[in-house]
Amino acid sequence: MRIAIYAFDDITMFHLAAPLMVFGEVVRLELAADWETRLWSDQPGCVRTVEGYPIGDVAGPETVDWADIVVIPSWPVTLPAVSDLLREQLTAAHRRGATVAGLCLGAFAVVDTGLLDGRSAVTHWEMMHQLAERRPGMTSDESVLYIDHGDVLTSAGTVSAIDACLHLVRKHLGSATATRVARSLVVAPHRDGGQAQYIERPLARAATDTAISRVQEWALSRLHEPLTVDRLADQARMSRRSFVRQFRSATATTPARWILEQRLNSARLILETTDWSIDEIADACGFGSAVTFRQNFVSAYSTTPTAYRRQFAGPAA
Repeated sequence: MRIAIYAFDDITMFHLAAPLMVFGEVVRLELAADWETRLWSDQPGCVRTVEGYPIGDVAGPETVDWADIVVIPSWPVTLPAVSDLLREQLTAAHRRGATVAGLCLGAFAVVDTGLLDGRSAVTHWEMMHQLAERRPGMTSDESVLYIDHGDVLTSAGTVSAIDACLHLVRKHLGSATATRVARSLVVAPHRDGGQAQYIERPLARAATDTAISRVQEWALSRLHEPLTVDRLADQARMSRRSFVRQFRSATATTPARWILEQRLNSARLILETTDWSIDEIADACGFGSAVTFRQNFVSAYSTTPTAYRRQFAGPAA
Protein backbone atom coordinates (compact mmCIF):
# COMPACT_ATOMS: atom_id res chain seq x y z
CA MET A 1 0.00 0.00 0.00
CA ARG A 2 1.56 3.28 -1.14
CA ILE A 3 0.18 6.38 0.58
CA ALA A 4 0.91 9.95 -0.54
CA ILE A 5 0.17 12.65 2.07
CA TYR A 6 -0.14 16.26 0.90
CA ALA A 7 1.84 18.90 2.82
CA PHE A 8 1.61 22.67 2.42
CA ASP A 9 2.89 25.78 4.13
CA ASP A 10 1.05 26.58 7.38
CA ILE A 11 -0.37 23.10 7.83
CA THR A 12 -0.59 22.13 11.50
CA MET A 13 1.78 19.48 12.74
CA PHE A 14 -1.09 17.45 14.19
CA HIS A 15 -3.00 17.17 10.92
CA LEU A 16 0.15 16.09 9.14
CA ALA A 17 1.15 13.68 11.90
CA ALA A 18 -2.22 11.88 12.21
CA PRO A 19 -2.03 9.83 8.98
CA LEU A 20 1.75 9.44 9.33
CA MET A 21 1.33 7.94 12.79
CA VAL A 22 -1.53 5.57 11.94
CA PHE A 23 -0.12 4.26 8.67
CA GLY A 24 3.44 4.26 9.99
CA GLU A 25 2.40 2.17 12.99
CA VAL A 26 1.31 -0.58 10.60
CA VAL A 27 4.94 -0.93 9.52
CA ARG A 28 6.49 -0.35 12.95
CA LEU A 29 4.40 -3.15 14.42
CA GLU A 30 5.38 -5.35 11.45
CA LEU A 31 1.72 -5.86 10.55
CA ALA A 32 2.31 -5.14 6.85
CA ALA A 33 5.87 -4.55 5.71
CA ASP A 34 4.82 -3.30 2.27
CA TRP A 35 2.97 -0.17 3.47
CA GLU A 36 4.85 3.04 2.67
CA THR A 37 3.99 6.72 3.20
CA ARG A 38 5.50 9.76 1.49
CA LEU A 39 4.97 13.47 1.99
CA TRP A 40 4.51 15.54 -1.16
CA SER A 41 3.62 19.09 -2.10
CA ASP A 42 3.10 21.29 -5.15
CA GLN A 43 6.87 21.80 -5.28
CA PRO A 44 9.59 19.47 -3.97
CA GLY A 45 11.70 20.75 -1.11
CA CYS A 46 10.57 22.21 2.21
CA VAL A 47 7.28 23.26 3.81
CA ARG A 48 6.87 25.18 7.06
CA THR A 49 4.15 24.25 9.54
CA VAL A 50 1.91 26.84 11.17
CA GLU A 51 3.91 26.27 14.37
CA GLY A 52 7.01 27.46 12.53
CA TYR A 53 8.87 24.17 12.04
CA PRO A 54 10.42 23.40 8.65
CA ILE A 55 9.90 19.96 7.12
CA GLY A 56 12.47 19.14 4.46
CA ASP A 57 12.81 16.56 1.69
CA VAL A 58 9.14 16.79 0.75
CA ALA A 59 8.58 15.11 -2.61
CA GLY A 60 7.06 16.76 -5.65
CA PRO A 61 3.65 16.28 -7.31
CA GLU A 62 4.81 13.25 -9.29
CA THR A 63 4.36 11.29 -6.03
CA VAL A 64 0.62 11.21 -6.69
CA ASP A 65 1.20 8.94 -9.69
CA TRP A 66 2.92 6.46 -7.36
CA ALA A 67 0.19 6.27 -4.71
CA ASP A 68 -2.66 3.85 -4.01
CA ILE A 69 -4.14 6.27 -1.46
CA VAL A 70 -3.86 10.06 -1.78
CA VAL A 71 -4.49 11.93 1.47
CA ILE A 72 -5.25 15.64 1.83
CA PRO A 73 -4.85 15.85 5.62
CA SER A 74 -6.06 19.43 6.02
CA TRP A 75 -6.56 22.69 4.12
CA PRO A 76 -5.79 26.38 4.77
CA VAL A 77 -8.29 27.95 7.15
CA THR A 78 -9.10 30.59 4.52
CA LEU A 79 -10.60 27.72 2.47
CA PRO A 80 -9.17 28.70 -0.93
CA ALA A 81 -10.40 26.94 -4.04
CA VAL A 82 -8.30 23.95 -5.07
CA SER A 83 -5.64 24.78 -7.66
CA ASP A 84 -5.98 23.50 -11.21
CA LEU A 85 -2.84 21.40 -10.71
CA LEU A 86 -4.10 19.71 -7.55
CA ARG A 87 -7.53 19.16 -9.07
CA GLU A 88 -5.98 17.43 -12.06
CA GLN A 89 -3.74 15.30 -9.84
CA LEU A 90 -6.59 14.12 -7.60
CA THR A 91 -8.99 13.36 -10.44
CA ALA A 92 -6.26 11.55 -12.40
CA ALA A 93 -5.39 9.46 -9.34
CA HIS A 94 -9.07 8.66 -8.89
CA ARG A 95 -9.45 7.61 -12.52
CA ARG A 96 -6.65 5.07 -12.25
CA GLY A 97 -8.19 3.57 -9.10
CA ALA A 98 -6.47 5.32 -6.19
CA THR A 99 -8.49 6.19 -3.10
CA VAL A 100 -8.73 9.93 -2.43
CA ALA A 101 -9.13 10.99 1.22
CA GLY A 102 -9.83 14.49 2.52
CA LEU A 103 -9.34 14.69 6.27
CA CYS A 104 -10.80 17.55 8.30
CA LEU A 105 -10.67 20.70 6.13
CA GLY A 106 -9.01 18.61 3.42
CA ALA A 107 -12.58 17.68 2.50
CA PHE A 108 -12.88 21.09 0.83
CA ALA A 109 -10.11 20.27 -1.65
CA VAL A 110 -11.73 16.94 -2.47
CA VAL A 111 -15.18 18.48 -2.85
CA ASP A 112 -13.73 21.11 -5.22
CA THR A 113 -12.59 18.36 -7.61
CA GLY A 114 -16.16 17.22 -8.24
CA LEU A 115 -15.41 13.67 -7.08
CA LEU A 116 -18.22 13.95 -4.53
CA ASP A 117 -20.89 15.41 -6.81
CA GLY A 118 -24.15 13.66 -6.03
CA ARG A 119 -22.68 12.16 -2.87
CA SER A 120 -22.17 13.14 0.77
CA ALA A 121 -19.17 14.54 2.61
CA VAL A 122 -18.20 15.63 6.11
CA THR A 123 -15.66 18.05 7.56
CA HIS A 124 -15.01 19.89 10.84
CA TRP A 125 -18.35 20.81 12.41
CA GLU A 126 -17.51 24.52 12.44
CA MET A 127 -17.14 24.48 8.65
CA MET A 128 -20.07 22.25 7.73
CA HIS A 129 -22.17 25.21 6.58
CA GLN A 130 -19.40 26.38 4.24
CA LEU A 131 -18.94 22.85 2.92
CA ALA A 132 -22.67 22.54 2.21
CA GLU A 133 -22.48 25.69 0.07
CA ARG A 134 -19.21 24.79 -1.59
CA ARG A 135 -20.48 22.86 -4.58
CA PRO A 136 -24.04 22.31 -5.85
CA GLY A 137 -25.03 18.67 -6.03
CA MET A 138 -22.92 17.60 -3.04
CA THR A 139 -24.61 17.01 0.32
CA SER A 140 -23.06 17.37 3.76
CA ASP A 141 -23.65 14.99 6.66
CA GLU A 142 -22.65 16.31 10.06
CA SER A 143 -23.92 13.23 11.90
CA VAL A 144 -20.85 11.10 11.15
CA LEU A 145 -17.14 11.23 11.92
CA TYR A 146 -16.20 10.03 8.48
CA ILE A 147 -17.79 8.84 5.25
CA ASP A 148 -16.16 6.32 2.92
CA HIS A 149 -17.76 5.84 -0.48
CA GLY A 150 -15.18 3.21 -1.33
CA ASP A 151 -13.19 5.43 -3.69
CA VAL A 152 -13.42 8.78 -1.88
CA LEU A 153 -13.33 9.39 1.86
CA THR A 154 -13.85 12.51 3.98
CA SER A 155 -13.60 12.95 7.74
CA ALA A 156 -14.70 15.39 10.39
CA GLY A 157 -12.29 17.56 12.34
CA THR A 158 -8.96 16.95 14.01
CA VAL A 159 -8.98 13.64 15.92
CA SER A 160 -11.53 12.19 13.49
CA ALA A 161 -8.65 11.99 11.02
CA ILE A 162 -7.20 9.23 13.20
CA ASP A 163 -10.54 7.41 13.18
CA ALA A 164 -10.70 7.66 9.38
CA CYS A 165 -7.14 6.39 8.96
CA LEU A 166 -7.84 3.49 11.30
CA HIS A 167 -10.88 2.73 9.19
CA LEU A 168 -8.67 2.51 6.09
CA VAL A 169 -6.31 0.16 7.94
CA ARG A 170 -9.26 -1.98 8.94
CA LYS A 171 -10.69 -1.91 5.43
CA HIS A 172 -7.48 -3.22 3.88
CA LEU A 173 -5.94 -5.32 6.69
CA GLY A 174 -8.90 -6.31 8.88
CA SER A 175 -10.24 -5.35 12.29
CA ALA A 176 -7.61 -7.25 14.28
CA THR A 177 -4.80 -5.23 12.67
CA ALA A 178 -6.67 -1.95 13.14
CA THR A 179 -7.25 -2.81 16.79
CA ARG A 180 -3.53 -3.54 17.26
CA VAL A 181 -2.66 -0.16 15.77
CA ALA A 182 -5.30 1.61 17.86
CA ARG A 183 -4.07 0.00 21.07
CA SER A 184 -0.49 0.93 20.25
CA LEU A 185 -1.55 4.54 19.76
CA VAL A 186 -3.81 4.35 22.85
CA VAL A 187 -6.94 5.36 20.97
CA ALA A 188 -10.30 3.65 20.50
CA PRO A 189 -10.69 1.54 17.32
CA HIS A 190 -14.03 3.29 16.45
CA ARG A 191 -15.49 0.57 14.26
CA ASP A 192 -19.21 1.23 14.62
CA GLY A 193 -21.40 1.85 11.61
CA GLY A 194 -22.55 0.63 8.22
CA GLN A 195 -19.68 -1.06 6.43
CA ALA A 196 -21.90 -1.93 3.47
CA GLN A 197 -22.65 1.75 2.89
CA TYR A 198 -19.04 2.60 3.74
CA ILE A 199 -20.30 4.96 6.42
CA GLU A 200 -19.06 4.65 9.96
CA ARG A 201 -20.82 6.26 12.90
CA PRO A 202 -18.44 6.02 15.87
CA LEU A 203 -20.11 6.70 19.19
CA ALA A 204 -18.82 9.13 21.78
CA ARG A 205 -17.72 7.50 24.99
CA ALA A 206 -17.27 8.77 28.49
CA ALA A 207 -13.77 10.20 28.82
CA THR A 208 -13.44 9.63 32.57
CA ASP A 209 -14.19 6.94 35.10
CA THR A 210 -17.90 7.56 35.68
CA ALA A 211 -20.91 5.44 36.55
CA ILE A 212 -21.79 5.38 32.85
CA SER A 213 -18.34 4.23 31.73
CA ARG A 214 -18.32 1.56 34.42
CA VAL A 215 -21.70 0.28 33.24
CA GLN A 216 -20.38 0.19 29.67
CA GLU A 217 -17.42 -1.93 30.73
CA TRP A 218 -19.72 -4.20 32.73
CA ALA A 219 -22.10 -4.61 29.78
CA LEU A 220 -19.33 -5.34 27.26
CA SER A 221 -18.41 -8.49 29.20
CA ARG A 222 -22.06 -9.63 29.21
CA LEU A 223 -23.27 -9.09 25.66
CA HIS A 224 -24.52 -12.67 25.56
CA GLU A 225 -26.94 -11.90 28.41
CA PRO A 226 -30.23 -9.94 28.36
CA LEU A 227 -29.27 -6.30 28.88
CA THR A 228 -32.42 -4.27 29.37
CA VAL A 229 -32.36 -0.57 30.18
CA ASP A 230 -33.71 -1.36 33.65
CA ARG A 231 -30.89 -3.83 34.29
CA LEU A 232 -28.28 -1.30 33.18
CA ALA A 233 -29.87 1.38 35.36
CA ASP A 234 -29.82 -0.98 38.36
CA GLN A 235 -26.15 -1.68 37.75
CA ALA A 236 -25.50 2.07 37.73
CA ARG A 237 -27.66 2.44 40.86
CA MET A 238 -29.82 5.05 39.19
CA SER A 239 -33.45 5.44 38.34
CA ARG A 240 -34.32 4.52 34.76
CA ARG A 241 -35.02 8.14 33.82
CA SER A 242 -31.81 9.47 35.37
CA PHE A 243 -29.72 6.70 33.78
CA VAL A 244 -31.12 7.25 30.29
CA ARG A 245 -30.55 11.00 30.59
CA GLN A 246 -26.95 10.64 31.81
CA PHE A 247 -26.18 7.89 29.30
CA ARG A 248 -27.36 10.03 26.39
CA SER A 249 -25.36 12.99 27.69
CA ALA A 250 -22.19 10.88 27.93
CA THR A 251 -22.50 8.90 24.70
CA ALA A 252 -24.84 10.86 22.40
CA THR A 253 -27.04 7.78 22.00
CA THR A 254 -29.53 5.66 23.94
CA PRO A 255 -28.59 2.64 26.08
CA ALA A 256 -30.51 0.27 23.81
CA ARG A 257 -28.86 1.64 20.67
CA TRP A 258 -25.41 1.44 22.27
CA ILE A 259 -25.94 -2.19 23.30
CA LEU A 260 -27.06 -3.07 19.77
CA GLU A 261 -23.98 -1.38 18.27
CA GLN A 262 -21.67 -3.31 20.60
CA ARG A 263 -23.38 -6.61 19.78
CA LEU A 264 -23.03 -5.89 16.07
CA ASN A 265 -19.37 -4.95 16.53
CA SER A 266 -18.72 -8.18 18.38
CA ALA A 267 -20.52 -10.13 15.68
CA ARG A 268 -18.46 -8.50 12.93
CA LEU A 269 -15.22 -9.37 14.69
CA ILE A 270 -16.32 -13.00 15.13
CA LEU A 271 -17.37 -13.18 11.48
CA GLU A 272 -13.96 -11.85 10.41
CA THR A 273 -11.83 -14.05 12.64
CA THR A 274 -13.64 -17.36 13.22
CA ASP A 275 -15.64 -20.05 11.43
CA TRP A 276 -18.42 -20.03 14.03
CA SER A 277 -21.89 -20.72 12.69
CA ILE A 278 -24.50 -17.95 12.47
CA ASP A 279 -26.43 -19.58 15.32
CA GLU A 280 -23.33 -19.62 17.52
CA ILE A 281 -22.59 -15.96 16.80
CA ALA A 282 -26.19 -14.95 17.45
CA ASP A 283 -26.07 -16.68 20.84
CA ALA A 284 -22.64 -15.33 21.82
CA CYS A 285 -23.59 -11.76 20.96
CA GLY A 286 -26.96 -11.79 22.70
CA PHE A 287 -29.32 -11.63 19.72
CA GLY A 288 -31.42 -14.54 20.94
CA SER A 289 -31.87 -16.14 17.53
CA ALA A 290 -30.22 -16.30 14.13
CA VAL A 291 -33.26 -14.61 12.60
CA THR A 292 -32.99 -11.60 14.92
CA PHE A 293 -29.24 -11.45 14.31
CA ARG A 294 -29.65 -11.46 10.52
CA GLN A 295 -32.40 -8.83 10.62
CA ASN A 296 -30.34 -6.44 12.74
CA PHE A 297 -27.18 -7.06 10.72
CA VAL A 298 -28.89 -6.41 7.39
CA SER A 299 -30.58 -3.30 8.79
CA ALA A 300 -27.24 -1.90 9.99
CA TYR A 301 -24.93 -2.88 7.13
CA SER A 302 -27.18 -3.62 4.14
CA THR A 303 -25.61 -7.05 3.73
CA THR A 304 -26.05 -10.48 5.32
CA PRO A 305 -23.64 -11.92 7.90
CA THR A 306 -22.59 -14.59 5.42
CA ALA A 307 -21.88 -12.06 2.66
CA TYR A 308 -19.96 -9.89 5.14
CA ARG A 309 -17.82 -12.85 6.20
CA ARG A 310 -17.09 -13.69 2.57
CA GLN A 311 -15.84 -10.14 1.98
CA PHE A 312 -13.94 -9.41 5.19
CA ALA A 313 -12.86 -12.68 6.80
CA GLY A 314 -9.10 -12.97 7.19
CA PRO A 315 -6.88 -16.04 6.80
CA ALA A 316 -7.40 -17.02 10.45
CA ALA A 317 -11.11 -17.55 9.83
